Amino acid sequence: MPYLRLPFPQTDRAQEAHSEGNCPVCSALSPALREQAQEHHHLFRYLHMVPVDEFGIPQYHEKLERKMGEIERPNIIYPVGNATFAHIFPDPQDARNYLIPVEPIIGNDYSALFNVVEDRLVDVVHKIRQPSCPEEQKEVLLQALSRIATTTRGNRDGSSANGAKAKAGGRGRLKMPGSHKIKLSEAELEAIRYLLLRDKVYMGILEPLILDTNIEDISCSGLGPIFVEHKVFKALKTAIIFDEDDDLDHFLRRISERINKPVTYRRPIVDATLPDGSRINIVFGSEVSKRGSNFTIRKFASTPLSPLDIVGGGSLDYRMIAYFSIVIEESMNLFVSGETASGKTTLLNAITTFLPSDAKIVTIEDTPELQIPHPNWTREVVRGSQEEGTGAAVTMFDLLRAALRQRPNAILVGEIRGEEGNIAFQAMQTGHMVMATFHAASVEKLIQRITGNPINVPKTYMDNLNVIVIISAVKLANGRAARRILSVNELFGYDPVADSFAFAEVFHWDPETDTFEFTGYMNSYLLESKIAVKRGIAPNKRRVMYQELERRAKVLEKLHRSGVTDFYELYQVLGKAKREGLF
Repeated sequence: MPYLRLPFPQTDRAQEAHSEGNCPVCSALSPALREQAQEHHHLFRYLHMVPVDEFGIPQYHEKLERKMGEIERPNIIYPVGNATFAHIFPDPQDARNYLIPVEPIIGNDYSALFNVVEDRLVDVVHKIRQPSCPEEQKEVLLQALSRIATTTRGNRDGSSANGAKAKAGGRGRLKMPGSHKIKLSEAELEAIRYLLLRDKVYMGILEPLILDTNIEDISCSGLGPIFVEHKVFKALKTAIIFDEDDDLDHFLRRISERINKPVTYRRPIVDATLPDGSRINIVFGSEVSKRGSNFTIRKFASTPLSPLDIVGGGSLDYRMIAYFSIVIEESMNLFVSGETASGKTTLLNAITTFLPSDAKIVTIEDTPELQIPHPNWTREVVRGSQEEGTGAAVTMFDLLRAALRQRPNAILVGEIRGEEGNIAFQAMQTGHMVMATFHAASVEKLIQRITGNPINVPKTYMDNLNVIVIISAVKLANGRAARRILSVNELFGYDPVADSFAFAEVFHWDPETDTFEFTGYMNSYLLESKIAVKRGIAPNKRRVMYQELERRAKVLEKLHRSGVTDFYELYQVLGKAKREGLF
């Protein structure tokens, strides 16, 4: 089975003879870390395993900040939920540092004891009602556990009072006198309860990574460690190891069956959605993957990033989001374009906070990722014909065509790849606002792809698309990886005589200074020739739009400095500000 392999010797210095008053580790703990260690004994024990002589005492942070990613040798612990912590531990010999999950079971082998408990649970669970959802399954398992196990006063190290008579986890564990219950220490019961829910209800050994909201992607490329992409510390390797092909295959079978997309040798590739909304891709077996089975999980954020969160990360500035707020408010059509993992969907989702709060929104996606704050939101998802018992396939094309009959104020497409692009441009032609993501690294390449096979949008339709945002993953001057909006472009139209398209940059990223230039200042086609006209502004006063943009930028900056950054809170605040004429 997969297991946790610590990148240092597993020596526990918190033994029975341990004295906190004379312990150099205990005396060096920060107040916040000491408080957590006192509340969670597994963290206390783990801190006494870390080689503090070489790496020092880990810093404890309740919440991470992006600037921490610049620390050369990070040694940081933070909570991820469910009594679990993550330790970012340096590896001077590798480009990737470690992420070590610190779970309630760390430092002890509970496998034998867990097997005993499992055997006993089989006899009890069937006597309780059958669960119909994960929450009921959790309730049933905990109820069954309470029927077969009881606690006794345990030592601090987690061993039971009778540990000398029966080894922890052995099949000959003592029972309570006159009872058939398994006798456990409080630490053992806590660990067994955690393992039971982790492996039977949740995502098994991956659960600490799923819980961690700082992780964007989880990947396994075959045997060896699990890798993650971290929002703050970027590329990391975890201490979670698969070292047997059979274990990896068995794990993926269990996960795929749990999400009702069983993987087999006949159907070795599966794309699916996990219960929390994350996307998983599984490639099963060595026939199609020479290094063995592999999988990738793209994490789902329960609360999307807001435009101000993205400003805080440096991907854009206040004037740019003020510009987006104006063009979106006036129903301009907008595409966010870039390479894979450049942040397209994140940006598109963030700027939906600028859509009018009374708008009807329809989203159309392959896999549901967009999260819209508006109450009048219709969420459509494609259906593949290979899904058993579901009938014919329902494509993006079908859903877009249906959306035109639903009278939406805005249609958001997760990603345009094929013939659905034609319908999207027809929607623009008929007055529907369309926003979408697209795979292209520049405006020129975007136009080439849209007007070529298989999308084949007529070139004369291209002027319906007003704004093209180019976003990319870049490397900054200091060597740090980041995401930046390279340019914001306004598309004017198509010249059939010259067979060329007219567009101009409104914003441009300067890689040398890592700042954004407002190249369209006093020269924006959309602001002056379209939006000002829609607002009834006289021709000689149309440059007042730049004053409006600057005013909005200051309002957004003020909101950011006041701490209003949450996606849903910002949506509510902006909706109220618009009703009162302040935004």
